Amino acid sequence: MEKRDMECAYLRMLSKQFPNVATTATEIINLQSILSLPKGTEHFLSDIHGEYEQFAHVLKNGSGAVKRKIDEEFGNMLSEREKRDLATLIYYPEERIRIIQQDETNNLDDWYVVMINRLIQVCKAAGSKYTRSKVRKALPKDFAYVIEELITGRPDQGNQEAYYNEIIHTVIRIGKAPELIVALSKAISRFVIDHLHIVGDIYDRGPGPHICMDILMKYHSVDIQWGNHDVVWMGAAAGHMACIATVLRFSARYGNLDILEDGYGINLLPLFKFTMETYKDDPCDQFKLHYREGDYDISNAEIDRKMHKAMAIIQFKVEGQLIKKHPEFHMEDRLLLDKIDLKKGVVNIGGKEYELLDTNFPTLDPADPYKLSKEEQEVMDKLRLGFIKCEKLQEHVRFLYRKGGLYKTYNNNLLFHGCVPLDEKGQLKEVEIDGKKYKGRALYDALEQMLRKGYYAIDPEEKRKGMDMLWYTWCHTNSPVFGKDKMATFERYFVADKSTHVEKKNPYYTWYDKDETVTMILKEFGLDSPESHIINGHVPVEAKKGELPVKCGGRLIVIDGGFSRAYQPKTGIAGYTLTYNSYGFLLAAHEPFESIEKAVESGSDIHSDTVLIQQVAKRKMVADTDNGEAIRQNIIELEKLLEAYRTGAIVEKE
Repeated sequence: MEKRDMECAYLRMLSKQFPNVATTATEIINLQSILSLPKGTEHFLSDIHGEYEQFAHVLKNGSGAVKRKIDEEFGNMLSEREKRDLATLIYYPEERIRIIQQDETNNLDDWYVVMINRLIQVCKAAGSKYTRSKVRKALPKDFAYVIEELITGRPDQGNQEAYYNEIIHTVIRIGKAPELIVALSKAISRFVIDHLHIVGDIYDRGPGPHICMDILMKYHSVDIQWGNHDVVWMGAAAGHMACIATVLRFSARYGNLDILEDGYGINLLPLFKFTMETYKDDPCDQFKLHYREGDYDISNAEIDRKMHKAMAIIQFKVEGQLIKKHPEFHMEDRLLLDKIDLKKGVVNIGGKEYELLDTNFPTLDPADPYKLSKEEQEVMDKLRLGFIKCEKLQEHVRFLYRKGGLYKTYNNNLLFHGCVPLDEKGQLKEVEIDGKKYKGRALYDALEQMLRKGYYAIDPEEKRKGMDMLWYTWCHTNSPVFGKDKMATFERYFVADKSTHVEKKNPYYTWYDKDETVTMILKEFGLDSPESHIINGHVPVEAKKGELPVKCGGRLIVIDGGFSRAYQPKTGIAGYTLTYNSYGFLLAAHEPFESIEKAVESGSDIHSDTVLIQQVAKRKMVADTDNGEAIRQNIIELEKLLEAYRTGAIVEKE
């Protein structure tokens, strides 16, 4: 009885949206028809690391999806140069139009006619897998009516040919052709990709993570799986000292302090003053910068090295405080400041003494090595306030929480950054979180709940525990998004012996090429279809050494191939991206991106090679997707409402 009453209440609520038989029946017909459309193309990117120009370009070209659509439509009708020019126009319409307008040899009106017609053809093809309603909603407002008329018209029929051509000629005559071209180009980019997945690590290393976040916040449909570099910025935004220190150290190391100053408006003057007073005579030679040639003002190098060292020492101190406060983390091996013997110039690591490469520790108190000096504390208090009060950073982090999580199952695929923690035998590793033990999916769920509390919790104790877990997730051996036995930051700065720098990977990376392991992980997350895949970011694929991104016969795909320029010497390429359309999976390997100017002027693209991972036996339709399942459920509920109207259980309204 209670269940029936609840169903009746729900149907009455639904009837407010569909008040009679006609509106209900129309919606059922609409939804049932949508199920027969091809599934939209999904786009997977990971490890963007602030490379905003390359990121924006890959979004514009859809990892080759735009070029494939042009090839499908024009085949041998256009030369390769013409197809490349058309693709460039779609990627960068404003910039390309300016170049054409400046060339006096061009007949501009003729060029407009040709390009508008070509763009209409591509736009029509790209939007053909969507309903007219969805296409209409996606069109730029100012030209929605014009574009809809052009892409639904039939210029090949005598009755419409003159009407169709007159629209184009009038647009050109009144000076609106450039705006129409821009609108068509944006519509094409919107249609070729239906949904975007970011499989972790938007932040650190590159110069524009804040720009990447601005782009993502405007994207039509996106989800994000947090990476360890995202999590540490989330912790910094929450005001966690260890996370703030880490973010600042990383920014200094890569010559990116302007991200914080100019991008987010965080005042670094107190840190600058403290650094110049404390390390003024220290060359800080062990704190070399990983800046980008040509993009970095070398005159800043000396102060950035000093700030790099200042933040590293502060980081080791506040991390030490955390480790001592949380013995359950079992991170005592990371307590190294109290193992330093400045008189001998050595540090004891694992019972063995190593000579220090740098012995200048002006703020280190041997009696209490993890205590911040008065000046360090003042600097960190001011920085913490700057992070908390930065509205743009808070807006970006709220977006990460709203659109993100530690993992996602979507259309029968499992997406995560890093690894599912396994033991040496390849079984799910049991991990203690807040006094309870978890493994597999339960570990992810428990950890994610803690991370959300670290930002949103009202209770101070709950928030504090959650904030500490944000740092834990950044660097702990049991963190799914880190996946190594330690973060050997101290050793890399201060110890020459490279054996101390080794960070051993979780056994996941030994077992993830085995079918039984992939099957076990997929089942753990509720996926048991033979067509299910794991899509994985985090560890760069070293293509130059012959490593392949496709594991376990295509069931696991690693898509971090060096999107970050800092990794490209190691990987040999500029990253992998993945698309999943109605026919299957396509993996694209990218060449390094030179610049937007080069792409606009010469039509250069960074999509270099595409590999078919898997072709589906039967073309995937909307009915085969998660959205299709939701639509079927909606149809069932609407059919119940229709029956209620017909039996008189609910009275129709106008």
